[in-house]
Amino acid sequence: MGQMRTLSVLVENKPGVLTRVAALFARRAFNIKSLTVGETEHPAISRMTIIVEAEGLPFEQVTKQLNKLVNVLKVVELDPDASVERRLMLLKVRADESRRTGVLQVVDLFRAHVVDVQPETVVIESVGSLAKLEALLRVLEPYGVTEIVQSGAVAIGRGHRSITDQLKEK
Repeated sequence: MGQMRTLSVLVENKPGVLTRVAALFARRAFNIKSLTVGETEHPAISRMTIIVEAEGLPFEQVTKQLNKLVNVLKVVELDPDASVERRLMLLKVRADESRRTGVLQVVDLFRAHVVDVQPETVVIESVGSLAKLEALLRVLEPYGVTEIVQSGAVAIGRGHRSITDQLKEK
């Protein structure tokens, strides 16, 4: 197995760009573990955060091919120690009257939030690293997790430099 690699890819905010980027990974038989896309501080530019499990040389070839796509403006691999990564998870948990106090204690312990309460369930929102979300899930499993929805990761480099600043330097 390869290691998890995180790419921050700046692209033109145009139809079809996501399809072309995803197709490039598919052609190389890379499984995308997480893919998140959103506009940046510049409405004409979107940032894709892509997490793949990959080895050295094949991964380097894919990044070179990404750079050649016409709508791709910049590709940066984010170092886990020099970046911040977050995910969002919504969990529906069984929490009738007899279990609710225990569930709420777990929610507080993990600094999560209850965003919906029904007579038999609660919906919990948690934002954090993959490790934090997995730990929360493990602790809540005994109560009965009935549904999970999670976003892909978003990531940003630490420090004062921005990869959009680097576009201006070209």
